Amino acid sequence: MLVVVGTIPVPDFPLVTGQVTLNQDLINIGGYQFPVNRGTPALLGAALISCEVLGQSAPYAYLVGDLGLGEGSRRLYKYLEAKLKKAHIQTLVFHYLQPDVDWHNRVLFAVAEMSPRPILIADAGFMYAAKMSGQASHYDLFIPDVGELAFLADGQAPHPFYTRGFILHQEDRVPELIARAYAHDNAARYLLVKGHQDYLATAEGILATVDHPVEPALEAIGGTGDTLTGIAAALVSTGTAIDQAAIMAAQVNRFAGHHAHPTPATQVAEIIRHIPAALAQARGTKL
Repeated sequence: MLVVVGTIPVPDFPLVTGQVTLNQDLINIGGYQFPVNRGTPALLGAALISCEVLGQSAPYAYLVGDLGLGEGSRRLYKYLEAKLKKAHIQTLVFHYLQPDVDWHNRVLFAVAEMSPRPILIADAGFMYAAKMSGQASHYDLFIPDVGELAFLADGQAPHPFYTRGFILHQEDRVPELIARAYAHDNAARYLLVKGHQDYLATAEGILATVDHPVEPALEAIGGTGDTLTGIAAALVSTGTAIDQAAIMAAQVNRFAGHHAHPTPATQVAEIIRHIPAALAQARGTKL
C-alpha cells in the first residue's frame, strides 16, 4: 500500500485519512474535496493517476489543514506516532508538514517498530525535519530541488533560513552539493535532485541524469516537483527498484510537461492529465 502524509493549505481542514479518488481535477477523501494545484494535492493527483496506469490500488492519505503555523502538522504528527506502529504500508511518503525535530523523531521511532519496514520517501518540509534531526540516512529517497539540496549540503545550518551562501542559481554546483550532503550524513540512500537537469545519486556518486525534453515554461509552474514525487512514489509502490523508479519518474514528469505544451499560465492539473501518455512513452508501450 502507498501512503502519502501531508497538509492542505485550508483553514480548519480536519485530520482525515482514507483512500483518495480524483474527479475533474478534485481530490476526494473522507467526504472532503480540494483542487489539484500544487503541494500535497498535486503529489496525490500524480500518484493516483500513475497508480491507475500501473494497475495499483489508489494511494491512501493522512492529511490535515495547516497554513504554515504548525498546529495542524502537530496533530498529524501525534496521530502518526500512535497509528504507524501497527500499520501495514509498503511505501510511505512524507510531504508538506511543518518541520519539528521532536515530533519527527517520535514518528521515526514509530516507523522503526513497523514490520515490515516501509520504503521511506521524503520531500519538502519533512525532508527538512529529517535533516535537522540528523536522521536523514534513515530514509530511502529524498527529492530536493537545487535550493533544498543546498540546505542538505550545509553541515551547519539548522534550518533552511540559515543556509549559508546564495542558494539559488546553483545548477552548475549540483554534483558538489550532492557530495557535501552525503559527507555530512544529510542525505537519504538515494537523492533525486530536480532541476534544469535531474540527477540521481547515492553516496557513491551520480548514477544517472535526465535532461530532456526541456520545457522552459515549466520553471514558472508551481507543483511540478510535487508531481515528480507522486510519480516516483507510485513506481516504487509497484516493487520497482528505487533507482529505476526515480529515473523513470524524472523522464515521465518531463514527458508529461512536454505533452501539455505549457505556457507560464499552465496549471499543474493540465500536466497531470498527460501522465498516462508519458508513462506509456517512458515504458515503451502504447495505451
